[in-house]
Amino acid sequence: MKAKFIINGKPKGKDRPRLSYGKIRTPEETIIYENYIKLLYRAENKPYFSEAIKLTINCYYKIAKSDNKKLKESKLSGKVRPFNIKPDIDNVVKIICDALNKVAYNDDTQIVELIANKYFDNNPRVEVIIEELE
Repeated sequence: MKAKFIINGKPKGKDRPRLSYGKIRTPEETIIYENYIKLLYRAENKPYFSEAIKLTINCYYKIAKSDNKKLKESKLSGKVRPFNIKPDIDNVVKIICDALNKVAYNDDTQIVELIANKYFDNNPRVEVIIEELE
């Protein structure tokens, strides 16, 4: 079993919880993005995984308009990768894994294999692939 879906727009990472008036709370922007991911997954009637899974996350970041033609070509071909662009890839992975809890799988402890990549593209997005391991 396999499911693939795309989160259009600039990749976002999970923000750290904040302490406010003696309570720990998740930032509103994180909650909104997690709910958006859940909505996308449910809207496409993707399967629910109950066994061990492999998760692949490919993040695509926008190429700067100010880049020269040669640099743009290098970025599009994958020769130049976005190593110094926020958010950190582990924070992108975290927000997606947490958002898919109880939606695509029972808990993200089911993820036994994880692949995460950062690329450049003219169309910023995050591509998520979930595969059940046999």
